[in-house]
Amino acid sequence: MTIVKAAYFSEHGEIGNLKIGELEKETIGAREILVKTAYAGLNHLDLFVLKGWPGLDLKMPHILGSDGSGIVEEVGSKVTLVKPGDRVTINPGISCRKCTKCLAGKQNLCSEYSIKGEHFRGTFSEYFKVPEVNALKIPDSYPLDKAAAAPLNFLTAWRMLVTKAQIKPSQIVFVHGAGGGVATAAIQIAKLHKAQVIASTSTETKMQKAKELGADKVFNYLEEPDYSKKVYKEMTNRKGVDVVVDSVGKETFSTSLRMLKPNGRIVTCGATTGPKTQLDIRQIFWKQLEILGSTMSNMGEFHDVMDLVLKGELEPVIDKKFSLENAAEAETYLGKGKQFGKVLLEF
Repeated sequence: MTIVKAAYFSEHGEIGNLKIGELEKETIGAREILVKTAYAGLNHLDLFVLKGWPGLDLKMPHILGSDGSGIVEEVGSKVTLVKPGDRVTINPGISCRKCTKCLAGKQNLCSEYSIKGEHFRGTFSEYFKVPEVNALKIPDSYPLDKAAAAPLNFLTAWRMLVTKAQIKPSQIVFVHGAGGGVATAAIQIAKLHKAQVIASTSTETKMQKAKELGADKVFNYLEEPDYSKKVYKEMTNRKGVDVVVDSVGKETFSTSLRMLKPNGRIVTCGATTGPKTQLDIRQIFWKQLEILGSTMSNMGEFHDVMDLVLKGELEPVIDKKFSLENAAEAETYLGKGKQFGKVLLEF
């Protein structure tokens, strides 16, 4: 039995339940690979999984972590896409690969779809395994930390803006919470498509960083809580914005609807401040708005956006790195929303 060090929990609860210790190394199947971890990326999903929800039935102890990069250590007997020694990052979304949805290229609509670290062990370990189809080889010149920081954020933002909202040049896109990983990706993707970007965040430092990423105008929502009025009345001359990217949920959803122009689209991938909110339904039908849900991406979207990342046309933003031993501190830091970009564990 081979032992590895990992960040795990044995019962749901708060961050204090997250432990660092030794667990048995996972064994791989015929079409799986084992990766020696270089970096693992934090996501708010970690905190939700740790706390748990009705119906979430995990095999304990459970290892957190959705994003990761490293060196292929071992491959299954039927693996043909990668070999030991290859540098890889991963698509964290895993499907059955056999159903009609998967075969039609709609992997994220598979009934068995899940995210690594959600229903099965994640990347917060010295080694992690994935199906070979989820591995993406990266050039020797591309940094492994950026390779771990990119996938979940960029594939999520790409599907939201390109596939679901179908942004066009000169359209106006509003991005809430510009310090978040998905938001930093969304700003860049919107600018890549020649859209105008307005964003909100909570500090002057984050405002400046959002502008450096390409945001045309950034509001500090703590100092200007009525920013939506300025967006609607002053910046768009009472026309409203074309698209709102909202992963915040409860605290911003109603504001998002008010900022939209007739036929505008709000696209949501999460609810970090809570899943339930009050809505004025008249806003929806009178302005004929579209509310678009989006979860992760299919394999085609993953490869499309990662091609741009690896070419340097999109840039993963890394805020801070922690050691595996400080995983609980890293999750606390993320939970307080102090970051701008991705928080990583460094192995």
